[in-house]
Amino acid sequence: MFKKVYLLVLLAAALACKAAPSKPIKVSAADLVPDEKQVIVCKKIAELIANYNYKKVELNDSVSTIIYNRYIKSLDENHSYFLASDVKEFEKYKTVLDDDIKEGNLNDAFYIFNVFQKRYIEHVTYQLAQLNKSFDFDSKETFIYDRDKLPWPASQKDMDAMWTQRVKYDLLNLKLASPDMVKNKATLKKRYESLLSQANKLSNQDVFQYFMDAFTEAIDPHTNYFNPSNAANFNIEMSRQVEGIGASLLSENEYVTIKTVVPGGPADKSKQISIDDRIVGVAQGKDGEFQNIVGWRVENAIAIIRGTKGTTVRLEILPAGTSAGGKPKIVEMVREKIILKDQSAKKEIRTYNSNGKSVKIGVISIPAFYIDYNDYKAGNPNYKSTTHDVKILLDSLKQENVDGVVIDLRENGGGSLMEAIELTGLFIKSGPVVQVRDTKDQVDVEKDEDTSITYSGPLGILVDRFSASASEIFSGAIQDYGRGLILGTQTYGKGSVQNAIDLDRVLGSPIRDKINQLAGTKKAGAVSTGSQSTYGQLNLTIAKFYRVSGNSTQHKGVTPDIQFPSLIPLDKYGEDTEPSAMPFDVIEKSDFTKAGDFTSVLPQLKKMHDQRMTTSDSYKYMLEDIADFKKRDTENSVTLNEAELKKQRDTDEEKALVRNNLRRVALGLPALKKGDKKPKDEDLDFVKREVGQVMTDYISLGSKFTSVTTQ
Repeated sequence: MFKKVYLLVLLAAALACKAAPSKPIKVSAADLVPDEKQVIVCKKIAELIANYNYKKVELNDSVSTIIYNRYIKSLDENHSYFLASDVKEFEKYKTVLDDDIKEGNLNDAFYIFNVFQKRYIEHVTYQLAQLNKSFDFDSKETFIYDRDKLPWPASQKDMDAMWTQRVKYDLLNLKLASPDMVKNKATLKKRYESLLSQANKLSNQDVFQYFMDAFTEAIDPHTNYFNPSNAANFNIEMSRQVEGIGASLLSENEYVTIKTVVPGGPADKSKQISIDDRIVGVAQGKDGEFQNIVGWRVENAIAIIRGTKGTTVRLEILPAGTSAGGKPKIVEMVREKIILKDQSAKKEIRTYNSNGKSVKIGVISIPAFYIDYNDYKAGNPNYKSTTHDVKILLDSLKQENVDGVVIDLRENGGGSLMEAIELTGLFIKSGPVVQVRDTKDQVDVEKDEDTSITYSGPLGILVDRFSASASEIFSGAIQDYGRGLILGTQTYGKGSVQNAIDLDRVLGSPIRDKINQLAGTKKAGAVSTGSQSTYGQLNLTIAKFYRVSGNSTQHKGVTPDIQFPSLIPLDKYGEDTEPSAMPFDVIEKSDFTKAGDFTSVLPQLKKMHDQRMTTSDSYKYMLEDIADFKKRDTENSVTLNEAELKKQRDTDEEKALVRNNLRRVALGLPALKKGDKKPKDEDLDFVKREVGQVMTDYISLGSKFTSVTTQ
């Protein structure tokens, strides 16, 4: 006991020089409060951003207002939870959040969240109470579901009226599927109770994440803080690998439930784990104590089930179908490194006809520019990465004698800058790939030094609005070198470089260890308790990248050589829609030698593509889909009259069936009847098909239109 008191005194002394935040305002007995870790992290992030962020932004009252607006929007964008009086009261914080952040004072941010949480629980509880009432579904009534442009409700009466309509709308949706209102109300009650349960599981980490998001994104869209669990997930995304048991988990009815098992992983090899088994307890090592995890949030459970490769974890399992009172079985496993193959680069071959000749186009889909940094730093030559995976796929496609290759980067948001450079090197002899300008305006030219070329044949790069960052470095370099055709829609426009900062390393161990000792999370001789850090991670914008041509991709992205209409609204998504984004600019070009030139061939390829589109039903339907989306995007309300809504839904369903069948027939697939399930793995990707056709056109025209100097 004395030791614990001593540690408390020591910790207080260590933090005495830190901020002395104002006293928190009480909202309810269930208030969430910040902890010492978050106070330390908040101040450190403010310091790092002030000193090292590429954008020199002073944290002042003006920025404070932006942070405030972002924070309120993140909590209640639809103006459905706060009362107008709540927001009026919060306005006093508009110009103080900058000072709060500098001082590590999180009480104001937590107060706003606790009010939100109180309102949220009140409204869901109110919804539950409304299920005891009867509703008239014959009245002429309209529910406004999109309220972001409307004011916050002025009174509790207005708020109750809105949520009553929401319950009526939820019930009406169920009633259109089944007339059994007793069953429908039971279904809705279970849904609302689940919402309450999830709300009550929120922690101070969630609040801190919301507030830090508002802060960092007010500075620039890509400086981001990740709390420990989000940091772990981010790094799994980056490496496409995870150390654990090889199973995906979901929370169902208060139980952490196994939903998939990775073939060959520890869970699979145990032969004792099946889909829908429930995990009720977790213990570390062969002798560790079991922690009961019933009712836990799934991410908290995942944190202690994951862990360092080679360590042991034991699970208490209730097999699927066993009653809650059944005796669990104990399964012991040694954690392993699991490669997430479904999230890695993949290939396929598509065949086209060109004047009676068969043309094979290999398509490699790359979901992200990933790399296992730990393996790379450790010197493992077989570390997992995008470039390594794609090189293997390219070698395989060459063995299958493809005539051309398409790299599909749609919805690839980027990742490792190094991987973008390495991947470019697979297609060019050598030379600069990207220029990087730092905070001191010094420009570093990143080059491909390897003179070998993995693939030298016809190349196309398919991009869309969500192709960003590393995708834009790669596609921009391929375009500048004249090495391949860029096809699709204008890319996102993210031209900034982030450095991932492990805050555990920055903040050091003395204070962290003392905090962890007091929290009871570190015990002498304990084995791995999971894969999470203590303080989390900051991805800090430290530089801006430029193409070898000198153009930044910032704001403008990469413009394709042959453009397709965008199914993704360009006015809603993209760097140019972000208020805090950096502008486009240009620096001097790099000294590089082009590999080819498509100037002569592009007009002919565009003409051939346009001619196909004038008679393409698939293209026509895509344009209609875009128009329909724009029309639906302007709607913000729905009728609560059963007959009217049923008629509207029936009409929409019939129209959708007809439209889908027209699309299917246009792609050479059989039409479906109402109620039929779509066959798995069907090729409904018209854009990918047409891109392959453009590549076939290019191949059929011959190399006389392209001057290739390095291949």
